[in-house]
Amino acid sequence: MKVYADNAATTYLSETARTVLIDALDKYNGNPNSLHSDGQLAKEKLEEARQTVAKYINAKNANEIYFTSGGSEADNQALISAAKGLKDKGKKHLITLSIEHHAILHTMATLEKEGFEVTYLNPKSNGIVDVEDVRNALREDTALVSVMFANNEMGAIQPIPEIGALCKEKGVLFHTDAVQATAHLPIDVQAMNIDMLSLSAHKFHGPKGVGVLYARNGIRLINIIEGGAQERGKRAGTINVPGILSLAAALKEACDNMEENMNKVKALRDRLINGLKEIPYSKLNGDPVKRLPGNVNYSFEGVEGESLLLGLDREGICCSSGSACTSESLDPSHVLTGMGLPIELAHGSLRFSLDINNTEEEIDYIIEKVNQVVDRYREMSPLWEDLKTGKRQHYLPE
Repeated sequence: MKVYADNAATTYLSETARTVLIDALDKYNGNPNSLHSDGQLAKEKLEEARQTVAKYINAKNANEIYFTSGGSEADNQALISAAKGLKDKGKKHLITLSIEHHAILHTMATLEKEGFEVTYLNPKSNGIVDVEDVRNALREDTALVSVMFANNEMGAIQPIPEIGALCKEKGVLFHTDAVQATAHLPIDVQAMNIDMLSLSAHKFHGPKGVGVLYARNGIRLINIIEGGAQERGKRAGTINVPGILSLAAALKEACDNMEENMNKVKALRDRLINGLKEIPYSKLNGDPVKRLPGNVNYSFEGVEGESLLLGLDREGICCSSGSACTSESLDPSHVLTGMGLPIELAHGSLRFSLDINNTEEEIDYIIEKVNQVVDRYREMSPLWEDLKTGKRQHYLPE
């Protein structure tokens, strides 16, 4: 059996998104910045897509939507714009989480080299930050708080409405990386007091290479790509109209069916969690309730996650040992260690990210094969031998 359970890394293109993409490649090939009829037709469709995105995140105006190459570019532009845009007002302090995506962490590190000060908050053991920790970290010179909507590795959903309300109260800009949450969880940028938001199409069955930065009117964006006047002068480069139309179609389809999809995927998630918890010396990472509908992140003591990953791949199961963006790194997950998990357990973690296309039969197959593979690799592991003989102490109860 072939089972794809790595949807947090990327999803397959939906039939709806594929149809729109192919249709647009044929019909709307004009450059929307051209004055001729082909260009103006493409521009009309582009603006329809902008309206669609604005509708589904409840932006006040469609001109608050800027199309990008994906979530990483949107994250970069949001952070750089907030930091450099408020620098002259003496605001050189930024706040984020230690468990953010590297698009945030690496940008923050670059800003630190340029003289900005960054506070990195650790979440609680369930992966969720305490709002009071955010409040206590705020200073008079704080320019921006950036907290991801939901974590890409262990699925914990952050208290976005509460942080947004706090930032509004204190007059601080609030950005959220909503790449994992968009189209899977309800998002209302106005009600949640979100000033800037990043999303990426390929996380909800749209095409790769296209995303969105939402920036509330009044926020001055700083260009990180120069060379043209596209996207109201804020993002140079010939506009990817087919990709954008496909993004909008995928977003509409997912959001229109969100409640039904969430209920189905949550049931599959809980079925998988209930099956894996029967494995001795294993642990669910992240909050058991406040987590993404399809996320299951488990640590198995006494075995390496990479070994489990390859063993499961031989059984036809596609999953992950962490973020796809850092999959070649041998370091333990910064997300799991950031929430207090010992390095040994962080090394022995697997992430399954489920989707509406998964089935109960596939979940039962995953449970069966994980049991077999964990047993197999534990018997080969010197670390497990030390745990069995008492030379090392278990971190987890049996």
